[in-house]
Amino acid sequence: MYLRLENLSKIFTSREGGREVRAVDRVNLDIQRGDFVTLLGPSGCGKTTTLRLIAGFEFPNAGRIVLDGQDIADEPPNRRDMAMVFQSYAIFPHLSVFENIAYGLKIKKIGGSELRKLVGQALEMTELTGLENRQPNQLSGGQQQRVALARCLVMQPKVLLFDEPLSNLDAKLRVQMRSEIRRIQQNLGITSVYVTHDQDEAMVLSDQIVVMNDGRIQQVGGAVEIYRRPANRFVADFIGQANFLPVTVLGWEGDGWRVRLAQIELVMAAAPDAAFAPGDQAQLLVRPESMRLRRDGQGRLTGRIERTAYLGSLAEYDLELAGQRVAAVRYDPGEADLYPVGASVGVELIEENLYLLPG
Repeated sequence: MYLRLENLSKIFTSREGGREVRAVDRVNLDIQRGDFVTLLGPSGCGKTTTLRLIAGFEFPNAGRIVLDGQDIADEPPNRRDMAMVFQSYAIFPHLSVFENIAYGLKIKKIGGSELRKLVGQALEMTELTGLENRQPNQLSGGQQQRVALARCLVMQPKVLLFDEPLSNLDAKLRVQMRSEIRRIQQNLGITSVYVTHDQDEAMVLSDQIVVMNDGRIQQVGGAVEIYRRPANRFVADFIGQANFLPVTVLGWEGDGWRVRLAQIELVMAAAPDAAFAPGDQAQLLVRPESMRLRRDGQGRLTGRIERTAYLGSLAEYDLELAGQRVAAVRYDPGEADLYPVGASVGVELIEENLYLLPG
């Protein structure tokens, strides 16, 4: 394993009463060489502290950080062969684009033709060629972020770290920049660790997503696994929209669990280690796009529309179903797919997309 976190913990003492806060709690994580791994979770979940521990800006109370076979947990940042792209860009306002990118090389006593060659390569990778003589205040936000990225790439680090680098950009530029970051990372094959609270960013960028909460890892997996087969209700609720319907487990049947929802029975998957007994209460995970709304009387279940929103490419609905308020989505809706508030509708659930979670 190229980068490994072993039982990593970080404890802070709060200012109020001296209470200990376990920001990172016995985290274990293996990262392969060349992978793009995203730490994802809500504010205060421990993702940024974990990144700072990897970078050397914080030191752990317990555990190890092993990079390419060497324990670096006690090493200062400048001896870790890593580089970080910050949320605030952190580029020098008084230096040109070229000088910003060359800054780290000069500290390492690299100069002359070698410096110009390395900076030129970084400019080309980040599509900044021709802007090297500009000052930061002459650049757009996206160009400034590229300068910050180029300044890291020029150092040729073993690991590239990202601390919510796109949060200061507008929505359109954010989408563009995340594609650029992924392109550059894949072209270089550089091991990368990225922190964000944005689910879309995590799913688009990552080889592996690490979902965190309360300082602990809740699940590690690819985008499809995290979305379709969440480890628990927290992961299911944090990634995308989720409906949770109470069901009664009837037993194992074939290759899935048979459950009763209201007046119907369904068969669906659950985690391989799930252990249910007949009569157990459980939670049925239903994504909004896994619900098909029909004219009244045309579905196995019946619901009532409580809110409708037409957004052109999709229609969103809130409806009362089996005693619960749930969300449904219809993509590319025609006029016949639009239902007014108060309408009674038939509801079909796409069984292969359903997932069973412990109650």
